[in-house]
Amino acid sequence: MAARTLEACFERMSVNDENELEIQNQKSKTTVTTTQLTKSSSRPNLYKVALQSQGANTVTTVTLPSQAAQRKGAQPPSPTRKPLPTASAASRASDEKALVERKSASLIEQVLSPKQFHLGMFEIGRPLGKGKFGRVYLARERTSGFICALKVLHKSELQHGRVEKQVRREIEIQSNLRHPNILQLFGHFHDSKRVFLILEFAGKGELYKHLRKENRFPEWKASQYIAQMASALRYLHRKHVIHRDIKPENILMGIHGEIKISDFGWSVHAPNSRRQTMCGTLDYLPPEMLRPGSSDNFYNEKVDLWSLGVLTYEFLVGEAPFEDTPVMTQRRIAKADMSIPSFVSAEARDLIKRLLVLDPEKRIPLDQVASHPWITKHCIKGERAANRERSH
Repeated sequence: MAARTLEACFERMSVNDENELEIQNQKSKTTVTTTQLTKSSSRPNLYKVALQSQGANTVTTVTLPSQAAQRKGAQPPSPTRKPLPTASAASRASDEKALVERKSASLIEQVLSPKQFHLGMFEIGRPLGKGKFGRVYLARERTSGFICALKVLHKSELQHGRVEKQVRREIEIQSNLRHPNILQLFGHFHDSKRVFLILEFAGKGELYKHLRKENRFPEWKASQYIAQMASALRYLHRKHVIHRDIKPENILMGIHGEIKISDFGWSVHAPNSRRQTMCGTLDYLPPEMLRPGSSDNFYNEKVDLWSLGVLTYEFLVGEAPFEDTPVMTQRRIAKADMSIPSFVSAEARDLIKRLLVLDPEKRIPLDQVASHPWITKHCIKGERAANRERSH
């Protein structure tokens, strides 16, 4: 979608003054029960509702490349084999799953159906996070009860920071993406002062906070996350989208512990796969993006492979591999100068070294990342451990 078309969308999706919205809400034909009003008046309650609805009413499909998937038709090892369900039990389970899927799809359709979005349609809950240009709030669409996150950006701050194009690009790209490990953008609207993005709610918040809390992730968990990242990046690259800013701060966690790439402000749709702009975060920048002014300063989607290598290292070690003063960080990146601690396994060390390669064309491809020994070794164990965590 061109920038001009997006501007036209913004104009069509205007929001009335908030005072007028209150009057409209009072005149609305939709009746609200006392119970609903009680829930809506309490932010913590809305947060509980959000977590419960995500835990019970959504079906997530997080596919991990397990050993069983690598060995065609092989059964995963299991010490106790459960009896197969009877036809009637299987049928009931299938019907229940179909009902949940239909209910979830119906709520999404209600939110996504062509309409003019406005602020009065949403019940606003607690703040979920704060960025440079605005805040993100928990929200519920009043009619359907659909839980989402509302990202509120102030136009004056966007103009002052000269990032209007960045926001348009973020909307343009993210609204066309559908993947379980990519945060979904359901829609957007604006008023005279703010731009609102309607986003999928990620119940467990920022991955960065989890990493800081644990200091570093155990190998089974890091492996599980990297497998999901590889799947999401493979999807993006097939759509000719280069993310360009992969880092823990830009990854969220869903209620089931699945990761979701969330920030597409620096992403770009590049069908010719060749770019020259320098952007992103210094610790995660690949060497080919640190040569401004040179005639060979072109790069493609393989910049995301380098960032995936940095991410793998940080997950396992607790800090980025080239972390130093800005000048020294650039020098170290240019030489791929890093040391991997001895507590990192040989398999993980191999994957990091095959991703952090100076020549972009020699970096391990994403499909090979998914079948790398470190991923296949830990994913089944990781799935079991994750299931144990969820059951407590």
